[in-house]
Amino acid sequence: MTTAPVPFRTNKTEAQRPVMAKLSPFSTILVANRGEIARRVMRTARKLGYRTVAVYSDADAGAAHVAEADRAVHIGAAAPSASYLRIEAIIAAAKAAGADAIHPGYGFLAENAGFARACAEAGIVFIGPSPEAIVAMGDKAGAKRVMEAAGVPCVPGYQGENQDEATLIAEADRIGFPVMIKATAGGGGRGMRLVEDAASFPERLRSARSEAQSAFGNPDVIIERAIIAPRHVEIQVIADRHGNVLHLGERDCSVQRRHQKVIEEAPSPAVDADLRARMGETAVQAARAIGYEGAGTLEFLLDAQGRFYFMEMNTRLQVEHPVTEAVTGLDLVELQLIAASGAALPITQQQVQVRGHAIEVRLCAEDPTQGFMPQSGRFRAWAPTTALRVDHALGGDPEISPYYDSMIAKIIAHGETREDARRKLIHGLEDTVALGIATNQAFLGRCLAHPVFAAGGATTAFIGEHGDDLLARDTAFDHRAAAAAALLLHGIAIDGRPVAGRSLTHTLPVPVLFKLDGAPVSVSISRSGPGTYEAEVDGTVLTLAPSVLAPQTVDGAGRLVVTIDGTAETVHLARDGNHLYLHLSGRPVRIDDLSFEPAHRAGEAAGDGRIKAAMNGRVVAVLAAIGDAVDQGQPLVTLEAMKMEHVHKADCTGTITAITVSEGDQVASGHVMVEIEAAAPAAAG
Repeated sequence: MTTAPVPFRTNKTEAQRPVMAKLSPFSTILVANRGEIARRVMRTARKLGYRTVAVYSDADAGAAHVAEADRAVHIGAAAPSASYLRIEAIIAAAKAAGADAIHPGYGFLAENAGFARACAEAGIVFIGPSPEAIVAMGDKAGAKRVMEAAGVPCVPGYQGENQDEATLIAEADRIGFPVMIKATAGGGGRGMRLVEDAASFPERLRSARSEAQSAFGNPDVIIERAIIAPRHVEIQVIADRHGNVLHLGERDCSVQRRHQKVIEEAPSPAVDADLRARMGETAVQAARAIGYEGAGTLEFLLDAQGRFYFMEMNTRLQVEHPVTEAVTGLDLVELQLIAASGAALPITQQQVQVRGHAIEVRLCAEDPTQGFMPQSGRFRAWAPTTALRVDHALGGDPEISPYYDSMIAKIIAHGETREDARRKLIHGLEDTVALGIATNQAFLGRCLAHPVFAAGGATTAFIGEHGDDLLARDTAFDHRAAAAAALLLHGIAIDGRPVAGRSLTHTLPVPVLFKLDGAPVSVSISRSGPGTYEAEVDGTVLTLAPSVLAPQTVDGAGRLVVTIDGTAETVHLARDGNHLYLHLSGRPVRIDDLSFEPAHRAGEAAGDGRIKAAMNGRVVAVLAAIGDAVDQGQPLVTLEAMKMEHVHKADCTGTITAITVSEGDQVASGHVMVEIEAAAPAAAG
């Protein structure tokens, strides 16, 4: 269940508010975005009496945000460049629908100064800062110069206009390794690379520039000294055109993977009242320096000594804004609309109070067992927890498109203490059923349960330092999941009837072969008595007694109640051909049934030289040619999917005999992009 933020209260009357600034009233808001943020903005807009307009691409024709809007306008093909990034199409949609204001959400055109200017030229209120403020903060190099002039502490580095490789290498040497390469127009970790030595700098630079060009249309970068294992702490600000600038406390976004935020919380476990005041004052100072209006976020690195350094300013609403809403009781979208209309903010800094603690996780369609590879496709069952705030945009036929970000939902918990919030969020994650596409659900739960995170000690190095623990297999869980899967595959059918031709009508064991989350598993299952079974997994014998089996519905999961070794479990399940999806003990599991596959396919020998696309995506680089001799592990093709680059490497040593893709091609998951003729084994002796 998605719950609206608590609206703020104020004692100010309209007569007491300043009136010297120009008002910009509006009545109909077009949301130039999609998914959960479009729904989020429209929820507040409706609450305040505004009409809402959605825009949609071909891929989003049946999306939830389209159905919920008062009006909806089609703006182009599925790819963002053909729809959500087309300024002229969005302006035309606003005019066609009678919208007199546009909220950009986040991502896409949210920090595009040209879009803000186009709105103004069309007589449409842009719900965000001025184009000048976006320009000032939109380029990391320029932003650092502005902040340094305003007295805001910045990380030492190079932000010059000379972008030739020799200059950048020389500057990196001057700064001293390790350094960070960052796209000047970037955000969300895209176009960002950590470089530990000079030898790896050229390749990391190429990769950062390629990703930056693809994501932002600008390959320029800055170089900064890498601050190892800092906290990532950001300050939320809100400003109006009457000169009022407030900070709403901080968020700690230190738990990151590939520079993308995974878990966010407010307040930060590392920030006390004095540091909060100093960081807040600095953020307000920075916003005033550029004449900022609307909601924005100042992002800082906080080192172990309590020193903080400006990284960037996001001139928009942040993905993680719900945790600030939870602890302050303020609706940030409502404040955005007030500021954009020209009215004064109805609260003062003294009225901003932080109460309790809030934590948010980003549930993403990605496979942690395969290097967090983005996933696309259709969920077979989707039932988010009803105990917490869940921001998502999945409807009755939930599908994840390969064209957009991999985030499925944000799950937010609020409690009196940090431990209250953490405990609630772990339970809410376990209570969420998401079957049919690999997600990071179990990984998130392990992050929240890890003792370092539980103690409030996580830095930006958390996942890198504890990745083995966070990704380690749980043998006891795997055995229980394997036993339940074997029962469902070869004991009882999903619809509750015996499996035709292979039911366990006698006590002889039946071998079952499948993959459990990608790992081969062999189970021997037999009937041990009326309504009871035994499953042997890796030498461990488990007893099973199913008691309830509710069939799979058209729009969701089936349900099995089974006692495993004396403990009753409720298992949610869905099946699609040879794929069985289970939700067991609060965790999702994918089962690929191999029992009736040919032996050569069941084994799936590695290193066959056929390099297949791991996801739907666009080819951004072909790094080899036909006839090249390659070593196992050598990069061959780089794909971009869901706003990230993914390098596909040779799985054997040999000679390339075929390449079927070119730069710019769109490929489907499983497409064979490169074929390698394996080298003959070296002669013994």
